Amino acid sequence: MSNIVKAVIFDMDGVLIEAKDWHYDALNKALAIFGLEITRYEHLATFDGLSTAQKLNLLSKTHVLPNSLHGFINEMKQQYTMDITNQKCKPSFHHQYALSKLREHGYKLAVASNSIRNTVKVMMEKSALIEYLEFYLSNQDVSKGKPDPEIYNLAISKLGFEPSECVIVEDNENGIKAAIASGAHVLKVNDIHDVNYENITRFISEVNNA
Repeated sequence: MSNIVKAVIFDMDGVLIEAKDWHYDALNKALAIFGLEITRYEHLATFDGLSTAQKLNLLSKTHVLPNSLHGFINEMKQQYTMDITNQKCKPSFHHQYALSKLREHGYKLAVASNSIRNTVKVMMEKSALIEYLEFYLSNQDVSKGKPDPEIYNLAISKLGFEPSECVIVEDNENGIKAAIASGAHVLKVNDIHDVNYENITRFISEVNNA
């Protein structure tokens, strides 16, 4: 392939999986045990794209939430997330089509998510996208979550390419910051419906012809 772009790295939540509300609902269900709640505004303005551990660290600074409870709340949140995922996570034709066609045309594909490893694995399996990926990365594969670029730096390195040869598809402020800091080309999307073959290939063409 003589083109500049050789790989596409996807964020997961809000990009390939409509899971933002799932995470919001699961965390609030876990927090409710202790009489706490995150408003939808707080979720979108502050917590969107952060890992559960990062969210709990922020909550302890702004609410009465002892650090000693983080482990239990995190565990309950993951259980609730899995419950919702098993009920709602299903294949999406336009994502299967996009990833299958990109792979067919020689692009290497990967997922880099701020979610934990098991969540990424289950969501990719239930959405029938895992077969198109070289690999997936989770927040357990790095020491710093997004907005730090570590996970994207690692993905680019594992793919064996330069940042300039990779496109990252992201939807939220923390993820976009991480993607830009990695040095890759960043395709910003509003939601999962923007993540389709036409939009991705159009962006790749723009990069290749720039």
